Amino acid sequence: MRHLLPAFLAFAAFTSPAQAEPSLEKGFDGALRGCEEWLLNPASWVDGPEPFIEAVGLGNQMGLVEKVEEVNLPPKLMRRAMHYWRINSSPTAGYVLVVSDQVPMCHITGGGGTDLQPSVQSVLSSPAFNERWEKLKTDSKADMTTTTFRNREDPALSMAISRAQKPGQRLDRVQVIATATYQTGN
Repeated sequence: MRHLLPAFLAFAAFTSPAQAEPSLEKGFDGALRGCEEWLLNPASWVDGPEPFIEAVGLGNQMGLVEKVEEVNLPPKLMRRAMHYWRINSSPTAGYVLVVSDQVPMCHITGGGGTDLQPSVQSVLSSPAFNERWEKLKTDSKADMTTTTFRNREDPALSMAISRAQKPGQRLDRVQVIATATYQTGN
């Protein structure tokens, strides 16, 4: 009888659908809000990081770091005057937000030992995200799905978000990549 509970819990772990974790959702949503804040409200960061951190709303979960691994960097053409923000969302997973004070872009990567796919999907399907972003198109290739969005407040801001198609995929590499660019009148 005493072995039934551990056996049941092990069975439940393998048969339960993947569920989003609130801390991972909060981290990804915060990274997206940080991206929007950086590009749409430069006044929040021009005089120092404190107003920006406050506007993003992650508190000490988000911190400015001197450098990040190559895998977290945006495409080479966007790599000028970069600032790196690490967002710790769980003991084994989190996000990196890379921004520039010269190039109108931001770049988010997420990974770690925890499956981010359910949390990313939860954020992308949330009413709050869909109030801010309009879905334009979705494409799938191999084990990744990429969706392009346009910001509803300022249509010059667009973002492509690539993530694992299903839970449990890509745990050995970057699980989510989002790149936003702001099209200036030049």
